[in-house]
Amino acid sequence: MTFESTSPRPLAALRRLIVSSLFCIVTSAVATAAEPLVISASSTPVNLPIFVADAEGYFSAEGVAVKINEITSSVQGMEQLFAGKTDLTAGSETLVMFYSFKRDDFAVLTTFVTSTEDQKLVVHGASGITSVKNLTNKRVGTIMGSASHFYLDTLALLNNVEPKSMTVVGYKADTIVAALQKHEVDAIAMWQPQAYRAEKEVPGARTLPDGGFHTLSFNLVSTRKLIDTRSDDLRNVLRALDRATRLIAADPEKAVKILRSRLNVDQAYAQWLLSRYRYQLTLDQSLLTSLESEARWAREEGHVKAARSPNYLRFVYSPLLRQVRPSAVGISE
Repeated sequence: MTFESTSPRPLAALRRLIVSSLFCIVTSAVATAAEPLVISASSTPVNLPIFVADAEGYFSAEGVAVKINEITSSVQGMEQLFAGKTDLTAGSETLVMFYSFKRDDFAVLTTFVTSTEDQKLVVHGASGITSVKNLTNKRVGTIMGSASHFYLDTLALLNNVEPKSMTVVGYKADTIVAALQKHEVDAIAMWQPQAYRAEKEVPGARTLPDGGFHTLSFNLVSTRKLIDTRSDDLRNVLRALDRATRLIAADPEKAVKILRSRLNVDQAYAQWLLSRYRYQLTLDQSLLTSLESEARWAREEGHVKAARSPNYLRFVYSPLLRQVRPSAVGISE
């Protein structure tokens, strides 16, 4: 029997191929992990924890690369999220509610701020509006499908004004103050700091009292796909935001400085804002209650067409926040 000798060359070539393939796989994995997460956030006081985490280097300290994409409104941020142009976005519970009737491939990772002072109704000086009851037959500007839209309708209903008796005009966040200034509308329902700017820039404009009936929540939202593929990075984002909320509480002077630089507002207003927002990571029952009540409003007022509301437990993902701050989670999934 004759045995053929095995040449070392094919084996060496095979080893080189295996090593090269493994190198490519590892390099690809490292490159993917190193890609920064993009967070879309509007220049508003609700997003202060994101701005603090960015300014203080908390994201990198927690081992995650983050790029802040500044936008004009959270509506734009949600659009970017589902277009694949951002990884995370900060949005109100109202936006979460509206999108829940369209799709179910996203979830709230945490609420990071609440406030009863964010949404305001500012009236033009020549509008003749002295109370909410005067809104009938008036033109009111807002951001359609946003927290301000819900605020406007609910404020009207609480004052026995039928929302359909108003002419509600949709604007973008960066044009709505100019619309009031030109008297295209008699009033605007808007969030801060646009409400403040409207009072400052429109002669005779004033904010109507609302009794603090509406508690806005702002939430960090991502897709289920990203939660599945980059959960460690998302957990580190939450750690950075948790550190930011603790700095806001411990060092309000530094927080005000960061807020002023991001919003380009004066010291007094920045201090006023800081006292009107509660910055803290939470996921509790109040979020689900708000989503359910706003979904009923959207269905009853014809803003969405659906026989029933979604199960909002499906739109909350708590495991990551439980790892960061277990006491912050007050719901069971």
